[in-house]
Amino acid sequence: MAEQSLWYLENIDLLNIFCPKKVDNDNPDHFTRDFNKGDYIYVPDDKSHLVFFINSGRVKIGSYGDSGKEVTKSILQEGEVFGELAMVGQEKRSDFAEALEPTSICGITVSQMRSLFRDHTKLNLFFLRILGSRILDMEDRLESMVFKDSRTRVVEYILKLVEKRGERVGYEYVVRKFITHQDIANLTATSRQTVTTVLNELKSKNLISFNRKRLLIRDLDALEKELSVSHRS
Repeated sequence: MAEQSLWYLENIDLLNIFCPKKVDNDNPDHFTRDFNKGDYIYVPDDKSHLVFFINSGRVKIGSYGDSGKEVTKSILQEGEVFGELAMVGQEKRSDFAEALEPTSICGITVSQMRSLFRDHTKLNLFFLRILGSRILDMEDRLESMVFKDSRTRVVEYILKLVEKRGERVGYEYVVRKFITHQDIANLTATSRQTVTTVLNELKSKNLISFNRKRLLIRDLDALEKELSVSHRS
């Protein structure tokens, strides 16, 4: 399952494009930067002229509502790209990007990216697929918030996490670098207490186990059946 999250690496060498071995970090058009946990890579209203590639670590993309409440849009892993709206004319950032752990980022300007498009024609398709998949993901989340209860949203998120990042180990699946309950709450528009309650319930049924470092799915089929349980509740 985990291979699905790296589908775009099969036909295009993003690492070499974004993070070539000979990058001049004094060059504002193409550079590598390291961030500590909690550092912001950019914040709302920053100039939007760079696209980023995660060389290592994890990055949270989010925004703040009118009340100041944080809304988590996505949590990205090594090998993923963000800041892509700069490529379609965004002038200022509308969200923030925060390092969730020590993280290495390769950045490249929009103008430099456009010149790379001429040398790497598959980049055009890659960015179209990124934009399309993220729009579909946001639409799915919006529909889920409108039509589904909080328990269903949490269970669905766990299942999607397994589909995207799960590694099969025998009859089980493991998701490494499991995120916090608060981040799951932000992603599913629920509360931290709800997330904790649902996860502990699934754990008591021996469907999952978890800690700060990993999530283990003990019975994927049984976990999928929990969606019907939520619908009947």
